[in-house]
Amino acid sequence: MKKSGTEKKRVRRSSAAAPNGGSRDPNADTPPRKQAAKKDVFQLFAEKVRNHKELESRWAVLQETRVEYFRGRDIVIFLKKHPELKDILESDRNLEIEDIANILLRTNLLVRCDRVVKTVRPGKRKLSSWPAHLEIFPDQVFSENDAFFAWTFVNRRPLWQTLLSFFWPVLTLAICLFPVYPHQAKLLILYSCAGVLLLIVSMLLWRAVIFGAIWIIVGKRVWFFPNILAEEATLRELFRFWPKKDEEERPKWTARLFYAIVAVLVILLLRHHAPDEAARARYQKRVSNIIDDVLEWSPSLALSGMMEKQQTVVNTTEPNNNFTDGAETSSEKAIPSNDTDEEILLEQRVDEDDIENIEDAELPSTSQ
Repeated sequence: MKKSGTEKKRVRRSSAAAPNGGSRDPNADTPPRKQAAKKDVFQLFAEKVRNHKELESRWAVLQETRVEYFRGRDIVIFLKKHPELKDILESDRNLEIEDIANILLRTNLLVRCDRVVKTVRPGKRKLSSWPAHLEIFPDQVFSENDAFFAWTFVNRRPLWQTLLSFFWPVLTLAICLFPVYPHQAKLLILYSCAGVLLLIVSMLLWRAVIFGAIWIIVGKRVWFFPNILAEEATLRELFRFWPKKDEEERPKWTARLFYAIVAVLVILLLRHHAPDEAARARYQKRVSNIIDDVLEWSPSLALSGMMEKQQTVVNTTEPNNNFTDGAETSSEKAIPSNDTDEEILLEQRVDEDDIENIEDAELPSTSQ
């Protein structure tokens, strides 16, 4: 059947009005391959921006999931400083930063978040610049004012992480085989671990001492290596030496004086109860004996020790058997003595009964 002239006109009108009407999807006329290529371009752009060192980001918990996020104003400053990254977008390189961010939000490469704690905590002047807990913001639109954006895609793991995942089982097996190592290898591992442990403890101690001294004298909170105990810090942030900026209120002089007195009293108490040289020597000898037992262990010595223990057990069981036999004979001999004791008791009871009967018989005669 041939179409009438009115139907042809309707088809032409609909095809002509669709691009400008706004009701149709703008990507409906583009082939699927071009849509996938366009999405891959923004994926590459997001990965490049995320892996760049100059974009400041942090880790936080978003609905029981650990995510990496950044602030809205930081991404604007970063892209203005590095406009060459827009060349990855090819035909969309001339878009504004806000439009690029909105496309990333629509393609689920980003999600806008908001802080969970929205009130200033006691003792602080303002809200934290990098909150540790986030929640999804209802309006998924880009903004620079106190807005946080978390990456939703899984970042590609570098080569060193892949190698490390294979190295952990080998390290675990090596730790389990420590008792069969040569003596020199045991000494090397022992002193290396002791040195690392001493370094960590001394660093934490000096960190606390410096913080306490500056807090008491100056009234400021200065933590060197501020992220050394943080659970959500990355490896790069973990060993950051420079202290954080003190955003809390200045402590009162009464509190500083009180803690200064407490610190002096604790130091005097520790000095008074410090162990003497003899106690220190005993403790050192005890620890050295334990370490020697661990270092000198070997399978041959363990087998010889087990054999010696078995021999000593056999030797100790023989006199015990003799002792038990002697005990049985002595108990058998002691049985007649028990019988004689019972006979003596019966005779005493019979004599007492006879005496009571005689007394009862004499009572009527005396009464008469």
